[in-house]
Amino acid sequence: MADIQPFTISIPDSALEDLKLRLSLAKFPDELDGAEWEYGSPLADVKRLTAYWKDKHDWRAAEKQLNKMPQFTTSITVDGFDPLTIHFIYQKSARANATPLLFVHGWPGSFIEASKIWERLSSPEAGATSAPAFDFVALSLPGYGFSETAKKKGFALAQYAETAHKLMLKLGYDEYVTQGGDWGYYITRTISLLYPTHCKATHVNMDQGEAPTYASNPLLALQHAVTPYTEYETKGLARTKWFLEQGSGYRAQQSTKPQTLGYGLADSPVGLLAWIYEKLHDWTDRYPWTDDEVCTWVAIYWFSAAGPAANLRIYYEATHEWDNPARRVTRDRTRQWIGGGVKLGLTHSPAELRVLPKAWTHTQGNVVFDRTHDSGGHFFAYERPDHLIGDVRDMYGKGGGAAGVVKGKSGY
Repeated sequence: MADIQPFTISIPDSALEDLKLRLSLAKFPDELDGAEWEYGSPLADVKRLTAYWKDKHDWRAAEKQLNKMPQFTTSITVDGFDPLTIHFIYQKSARANATPLLFVHGWPGSFIEASKIWERLSSPEAGATSAPAFDFVALSLPGYGFSETAKKKGFALAQYAETAHKLMLKLGYDEYVTQGGDWGYYITRTISLLYPTHCKATHVNMDQGEAPTYASNPLLALQHAVTPYTEYETKGLARTKWFLEQGSGYRAQQSTKPQTLGYGLADSPVGLLAWIYEKLHDWTDRYPWTDDEVCTWVAIYWFSAAGPAANLRIYYEATHEWDNPARRVTRDRTRQWIGGGVKLGLTHSPAELRVLPKAWTHTQGNVVFDRTHDSGGHFFAYERPDHLIGDVRDMYGKGGGAAGVVKGKSGY
């Protein structure tokens, strides 16, 4: 198609010089003795990363590495909004029977989360002869990475889902499957809700769901009532409690006054660094972040097409009322049972933000795959790519719960 264009990341030298100048002028707050991570990103860590970003991080090397992923842009028009240029990763498998797979990231992630999985999912390694292959697609959500952002209110979950769905249709896939976590969870679930004849199955790596009731899920409710929580589930509920009480302040701010926060993030790379670095630390399972990884991760936000603050608005849009309440897609609605023939796969990890009992997560739909790992956290595709690749292959491969769900395959 003429309007699907190859894309290469190429940040102007002037933008790099501006970044270094801002980093050189950084002014830091004080810190309480012994505060460490309890109060947020520690001063010593932020100072070290600021100096590294300014003096040692090689963006051109990072850019070269990111550009190994096959990237494109195209125009997508969501109903009621102006056309948006959407950036995406696309690798069509050499196998004729490959399954179209849409990967959707969240906040504070980006397309970089696909960097460790795209190649192996599209082209299984030589020893994995029985592994399924996928036509792999990973978009930068509107307002993230190198995708444009909507310029008027009301671009909520249904609109993000419409963007992703129309991208898959434009690439030639009338049927496809999905994978997501964080906002990728909510968006892929919205796709399942709105486009069940196109989205045949979805795999998620973030726990959601509610305690089952006898009115809505009698068998699960009975199981829940008579089965004690496992040690994993008990620890998981403690992790969930910590997140809701001590780790979710960012969500309240971004859901209510994202514009006010945006001034600090758009003007100060140090502010952006500290805001995101806290999550990279708290939301992973002791992942050994290198300074290069952190700086590249944050730099994608700093150099994003829509600016470092546009990504925040999804929190506001997804939690406010814009349309007919009868058809509105809310976060709560995506956590409820979704039928329509869309099969659901679940992956659980101990350092996710919500780690819920199995009976709770099974209230979400027709679960055909369920696996619990003893390690991993919120950025699962980046932290534990082997685990995620294995789970996706097992769910969609021969003998898996969602094997053969996509019948007609084509592709751009």
